[in-house]
Amino acid sequence: MSNRDTYKYELRNGKRVVYVGITNDLERREAEHRNEGMAFTSMVKVGNATTREAAEAWESDRIATYKENHHGERPEYNQNDSGK
Repeated sequence: MSNRDTYKYELRNGKRVVYVGITNDLERREAEHRNEGMAFTSMVKVGNATTREAAEAWESDRIATYKENHHGERPEYNQNDSGK
């Protein structure tokens, strides 16, 4: 059975989602995003830790949903539809 060690998260600038991602270490990943120069006001954990496979599926689905609601545009900092 796969480990449930992957977190789903969104970076937000105010109420606007600017990035959708997954990680096994939220604090480290937040610091990495800030060091990369991403502008955001909060990192919001979505749900509980899950398997890597389930988190990857959520990430792709979440980006697709975002695009449906934003005229085909991805969140500002997501460079592709899969999150990879």
